[in-house]
Order: sequence, then C-alpha cells, then structure tokens
Amino acid sequence: MFLQILAYIGIVVGFVFLTLAIASGLYYVSELVEEHSVATKKFLRRSIYAIICIYILLLIFDGFPILLTLFSIATYVIYLQNLKKFPYIDLKSPIFIASCILVVVNHYLWFNHFSEARYGSKIITFAEVSSFFGICIWFIPFALFVSLSASDHVLPTMNNQYGSGSAAGNYQDNNGKKKNQGLAKVVVGNVREFFYQVSRTFGVELDPNHGRII
Repeated sequence: MFLQILAYIGIVVGFVFLTLAIASGLYYVSELVEEHSVATKKFLRRSIYAIICIYILLLIFDGFPILLTLFSIATYVIYLQNLKKFPYIDLKSPIFIASCILVVVNHYLWFNHFSEARYGSKIITFAEVSSFFGICIWFIPFALFVSLSASDHVLPTMNNQYGSGSAAGNYQDNNGKKKNQGLAKVVVGNVREFFYQVSRTFGVELDPNHGRII
C-alpha cells in the first residue's frame, strides 16, 4: 500500500518537474527568437511550404483522404498569413483567432481519421501517427506560439504602429535597447509571477530576490 502511495507521489513530482522543464525550454527558445526574428520568419515560411509538400506526397503515395488533406493545406495557408507582420501579433485579429480554431479542428479531424483508418492490410503504427501529428499538425502552431510577439505588451512611451521604428511587442533591456517580447515568454513570465505571488501569500519564499531591486 505504501508503495502505491509512493508511486502517486512520484508521478506528481515527475509531472511538476516536466512542466517546469517545458516552461524553461519555452522561455529559452523565446529568448533565441528575440535575437534572430528575421531568420525565424524565413524558417517558419519554408517549414510551412515543406509541410504542404508533405501533405501532397502523402496524398499521392499513401492514399490520404483528398478533402481532409485539402482542408489541412488551407489551414497552413491561414497560418502563413500570421507571418505578414511577424513577429508581432494582434490577439484579437481574425487571422489569429481563425488559426487557433483551425489547430483544434485539424487535430480532431485527423485524430478521428486515424482512429478508424486502415490502409489495406497495413496497420498504422503509433510511431507513424505520432510523427504525423508532431510534424504536420502541431509543429507550426507551436513554433508560431513561441515565435510571435504579443502587441499588447508595450511601454506607454512607445509608438504602437508597425510602420514606425517602434513596433509593438518591444521592451527595453538594461542597456536601453529595444527587444521583441515573445508571446511564449510573456505567458511563461506571467504564470511564474503568479506562482511567486501565491507562494508569498502563504509565507513561502521561492526566490527572496525576485521582483526586488538589490
């Protein structure tokens, strides 16, 4: 009985550490994107074109359903529109909202397809399905989430127009230089700040120097 309790504790601890590792990874990748936004835009654009080509190859050589494949290609055309003002994003824009909806719909439709599909006598393996979902369904939405900058997070003294030299989604570092503030970095930072505030409310100090000027 105690071994079962220990197993549950281990699962919880493992989940917490996994979550922290993912959050730290997102924060680090967002930092890299801030420094190389132009290269990131080119990479994302080429990746979208490459995945569209993968869909076409799957349609021709593996007999993927035509309508569902065309729907996914149209989904990636919508994703591509987010790169017009990359890395800045308006969270209320129709393109961004449509992209969020299409991610879920695309995932559901393909999940439903693979749960019922059999290609002749061949049984689809878990590795094939997971690879397809990882590369063709989730890679680009995840990369866009990490790479895009939230236009709502700007300094009050900065111009909020894209055409000016002060673009939205920027902040100033310690040297006074303007840097893009990644959407993933904003989300992770806000969640981290929430946990710091909750811990201090209960008298637990995770980091005594956090948020304080030394």
